[in-house]
Amino acid sequence: MKNNFTYDYIIVGGGIVGLSIAYKLQKKYPNLTICLLEKEKKLSFHQSGRNSGVIHSGLYYEPNSLRAKNCVNGRKQLVEFSKFHNLNYEITGKIVVATNQDELSRVKGIYERGKLNGLNGIRIIDSHEIKEIEPHIQGIKGIWVPQSGIIDYSEVCNKFAELIKKINPKSSIITNSEVISFTKGIDCKIFTRNESFLSKNLIFCGGLFSDRLAKIDKVNKNMRIVGFRGDYFKLNDSAKKKIRNLVYPIPNPKFPFLGVHFTRMVDGSVECGPNAVFTFKREGYGKLDFNFKDTYDALSYQGTWKLFFKNWKFGLNEYRRAFSKKLFLKELKKLCPKLKISDLSPGRSGVRAIALLPNGEVFDDFKIIKNNRSIHILNAPSPATTSCLSIADHVINLIEN
Repeated sequence: MKNNFTYDYIIVGGGIVGLSIAYKLQKKYPNLTICLLEKEKKLSFHQSGRNSGVIHSGLYYEPNSLRAKNCVNGRKQLVEFSKFHNLNYEITGKIVVATNQDELSRVKGIYERGKLNGLNGIRIIDSHEIKEIEPHIQGIKGIWVPQSGIIDYSEVCNKFAELIKKINPKSSIITNSEVISFTKGIDCKIFTRNESFLSKNLIFCGGLFSDRLAKIDKVNKNMRIVGFRGDYFKLNDSAKKKIRNLVYPIPNPKFPFLGVHFTRMVDGSVECGPNAVFTFKREGYGKLDFNFKDTYDALSYQGTWKLFFKNWKFGLNEYRRAFSKKLFLKELKKLCPKLKISDLSPGRSGVRAIALLPNGEVFDDFKIIKNNRSIHILNAPSPATTSCLSIADHVINLIEN
């Protein structure tokens, strides 16, 4: 079915990045007609609704990188937005804990990076202060980060959608609408499985499928998206008291993951995880999920194999933990020694989009490209949820300039 109405902008992807761009664009230009297309039955179905719900501070990221600048600015905007609209959030602070000598050597570097990123009030804490903040956590030294917090990102997404429609009722948000192709002529024509749409401009926020959408647009990029699944456990009601707020390990700089951590959610539950295992389906949340095209795309790419060979020991350990509750617990006990196997119940899982270069290195920053009348969010790793409103500002700046 053909839709003859020509929108000013079509945004592909109903995660938090796509919705924040639509909201900011609609707020600044109320008369613009915007159509947001989401392939799933509801918004924030994938990465935006399957993360740990943390408001990130901007602690870890390379100073002056897009991740660092957008996280710090985005966090401030997100908190202000949530406060204004009475959304469920809380600034809890977090501790990042070193449990061995190798991690201890990295504490000062992370602390200095946080200071360079403008995080006032962070401080290095000793084992006694760790116990004061989190009585059940064991560590040699740590970092207290007062800016971190917790939030329900799905609630944020739904509020963006509500406000877009309120500002301009002619704008549309359409679910169950998977984009399969598009063309550019006098107008841009975008095809879904059920109908086609016309627009003057396109913005792609495809998450785990950002590289495939960019390929249709002949955007020359030197990366491929590969999915890594992360599994979580939940602490049972009797064990929740062992974690007050947010507890993270000192991350290993060799890997683009923060390690298994503890997160108190806004509903009061406590999650622990995730691991990081290669997934044979880009949006595969089950341990045995498989998609031929996704698997072929990943395993036919030289960067994937180079990543595997360089990190085979890490990858093997992650797979072992994915199928062993006992091994997962062993990793958690490095931070919380009193944790018992009976404290853990299976939780949810998520898939993180990793942008891999041909040499096997991970492109670990935001990547946003303008191509004529289209803009592609090619890579938006964590902390993209925290940074969403600042990413939207960046995109609008690209549009206007």
